[in-house]
Amino acid sequence: MTPTAAQPTCPLPILRTVEELRAQVAAWRDAGLTVALVPTMGALHEGHLGLVRRARERADRVIATVFVNPTQFAPHEDFDRYPRDEAGDAAKLASAGCHVLYTPGVRTMYPEGFATAISVGGPAEGLCGTFRPQMFGGVALVVTKLFLQALPDVAVFGEKDYQQLMVIRRFTRDLDIPVRVEGLPTVREADGLAMSSRNAYLGTGERARAPELYRALTAAAEALAQGGEADGALTAARSRIAEAGFGTIDYIELRDAETLEPVTRVTRPARLLAAAWMGKARLIDNVPVIPAG
Repeated sequence: MTPTAAQPTCPLPILRTVEELRAQVAAWRDAGLTVALVPTMGALHEGHLGLVRRARERADRVIATVFVNPTQFAPHEDFDRYPRDEAGDAAKLASAGCHVLYTPGVRTMYPEGFATAISVGGPAEGLCGTFRPQMFGGVALVVTKLFLQALPDVAVFGEKDYQQLMVIRRFTRDLDIPVRVEGLPTVREADGLAMSSRNAYLGTGERARAPELYRALTAAAEALAQGGEADGALTAARSRIAEAGFGTIDYIELRDAETLEPVTRVTRPARLLAAAWMGKARLIDNVPVIPAG
């Protein structure tokens, strides 16, 4: 951090084109300032604002992006109804110390004739990669474009989307993109529910039952950390989630924390990950599992 870093002013500047973004970043670079990027899809909550605050600790200037990326949604998913609130998002970002909001349109990101795709493997395989097979290719494509458009020193993502974070770290290394990718631990409501824009889909009764996902994962993680077998801990967690009123449970799995390869016993840091449906909301969550001793 340099001592010249300044507090942003309101209203928050909003940039909509690559040219505007690059001009702003170039001006900061000319002044010797470092740059952090916080990519989002909007409908911001305290979890996103935590990413901005972490980014301010890591760089002199912070760019937040809001772009609901169509390439990571399947035709039957919630692209059209995904919550959008640009004015509200801008006000929240300004309050958290963001310096610029970059919100490109679909035609800016994917102009007519766009014909490029990115295929990702490794940590993208299984978990959400099975149930949303289009997702991580779309994430890799849009994040790569944002990295190349802004050329930040560091980018900050939330650990709630843990598989996504691991995928981003993998392709950033594989493609030699000179951006340091940092993760921020999941920000939770007081009752433990992971903050998510899709929580807006929960009805009142559903919202009251939704934290049981986190409680079930926490109990299973404690058992696994003490040397318990994965099958028993995962079966107990699945039963607890079902009893709480969740519908389809897409997965509950134990994976290596770095590679995301499946594991059956915790001998090194692991991650317990789950995705389950509560009404119209597909909730994902994960907790670390650290072997005892």
